Amino acid sequence: MKSIANQAREVIVAALQQTASDIHFSAYSENATIHFRIHGKRIFHSTLSLPSYQKILAYFKFASGMDIGERTRPQNGTIQHRSGQAVYDLRLSTLPIVGTESLAIRILSPMENLNLEKLFLFPAQLKRLESWLTKSSGMILLTGATGSGKTTTLYALLQSMMNHQSYQAITLEDPIEKNLNHIIQVQVNERAGITYDTGLKAALRHDPDLIMVGEIRDKETAQFAFRAALSGHLVISTIHAKDAYGTLNRLKEMQIKVSDLEQTLIAIAAQELLSLSCEDHLPKRAAILELLEGPMLQEAIHDTSPYLRKSFQSFLYLRSKAYALGFTNQEEAET
Repeated sequence: MKSIANQAREVIVAALQQTASDIHFSAYSENATIHFRIHGKRIFHSTLSLPSYQKILAYFKFASGMDIGERTRPQNGTIQHRSGQAVYDLRLSTLPIVGTESLAIRILSPMENLNLEKLFLFPAQLKRLESWLTKSSGMILLTGATGSGKTTTLYALLQSMMNHQSYQAITLEDPIEKNLNHIIQVQVNERAGITYDTGLKAALRHDPDLIMVGEIRDKETAQFAFRAALSGHLVISTIHAKDAYGTLNRLKEMQIKVSDLEQTLIAIAAQELLSLSCEDHLPKRAAILELLEGPMLQEAIHDTSPYLRKSFQSFLYLRSKAYALGFTNQEEAET
């Protein structure tokens, strides 16, 4: 009989072989199902008996540093999985349900496997992103829906910067999602007294060229991130929003002052992943970006919709362009 560790490993290996980004364990009254998220679609993988699932769940919780005995509150943990020379970071999350817990595993690709140029469908958009990172101060926001790849883009950009030039880069994250080379990564841990505010004060004493705030999730984090930008440093972060213009609405809902938006925002890049139908040597999905910067951004801050500008390239325009160039099909372009 296979050990529980081997069964768990086989699920991870199968997910990697199918290029899955997530693994979902869902428990029901008599059994549990395993689904993989592959190129944005949730695909059934297999079924487990409930006792077998409970054992695998306990193994994953133990291996990732969670409290095995705690079943009444959500928990998070991380595991590293080695496949050949590559090391994958696995981010685990449990959620209490009736009688047991569900488990989700996010698979984060090794940084050395991320080719920045291949992440984007249109190379000119990457060039604009890279130009923003030459600024000495201000705020750059990467935005998009869950699963749009914005965190992958953020980490790949940071690692590319470090590979080309020596920066003192410090990240404040909750949790740390990928381990980066030559970057100081700080895990926010409010129980231990390491809040975003205390982390920022400590980071500023390290003479940073760039501060990365992992994700703006609420009003407090948003205000913290903008204080960091107002301190005269370059700050880059992510936020959940449907599109570039919607990002400004979210920030205003978080009570960020218009004057702070005017003074600190360098640019906003809203990201969406597009499924491709082209040669095998190209990735099956690539990112397209709605970009807001310069005068267009200043107009948007004051509620002048950028969509009224002919020069603004919306997701609809970019999908249509991708279809016209033969990168995708009509159904995907009209989604």
